Amino acid sequence: MVRIIMHGCNGHMGQVISGLVEQDPEAEIVAGIDIADQGKNSYPVFTDMKECQVEADAIIDFSSAKAVDALLDYSAQRQIPVVVCTTGLSEEQLAKIEETSKKVAVLKSANMSLGINTLMKLIQDAARVLATAGFDMEIVERHHKLKLDAPSGTALALADSLNEAMDNQYHYVYDRSQRREQRDSKEIGISAVRGGTIVGEHEVIFAGPDEVIEFKHTAHSKAVFGKGAIEAAKFLAGKPAGRYDMSDVING
Repeated sequence: MVRIIMHGCNGHMGQVISGLVEQDPEAEIVAGIDIADQGKNSYPVFTDMKECQVEADAIIDFSSAKAVDALLDYSAQRQIPVVVCTTGLSEEQLAKIEETSKKVAVLKSANMSLGINTLMKLIQDAARVLATAGFDMEIVERHHKLKLDAPSGTALALADSLNEAMDNQYHYVYDRSQRREQRDSKEIGISAVRGGTIVGEHEVIFAGPDEVIEFKHTAHSKAVFGKGAIEAAKFLAGKPAGRYDMSDVING
């Protein structure tokens, strides 16, 4: 049984994960940390992180960027591995994650979905065959109208996976509206769509002479990210200090 501290337990994803863990016989949430105890959880909630001295095997973080620095310090001090799911971190905070990983196990990925991370592995295999044969590579991502950044971090991570498979020979193109020239064979096009309540769709297209191969992942709810975070916590429990990501979880 993996014992989890849920950092940001009263937020939307904290509550999603709390519900998922209740149905998981291999995990339990032994404590929560949030700015307020709303009395709606079956486990104790601490409003002061330092007061949380409950024994645990891993921390799952779905909070806010401003709370991550203190969390990393807490994780290192108590030697509890941490799965950092909070987005919008600064360059300084990303650097702190790398520094903290020298003291305790830290897992951080652009997307926590098991499906997306499996997709990243699949498209690398496809790129080595298809891009080498002259196929063009394009990425189309779709998200809800409230999403501020474009392209998504996941779309960029997919592009990086393709580029890594091709020895980083490619460059990225985000907007062709001002271009009047033929597509470069060494570019990866990334297009962003924003509208409605789309949770997240990512499509990787390999377009070649007279045939097209498409890989597509659709998230129907944010629960897919919660499931991935729980699997990451199970994986990270007992791991030595180091920097991990979801590819490590996928590969076992």
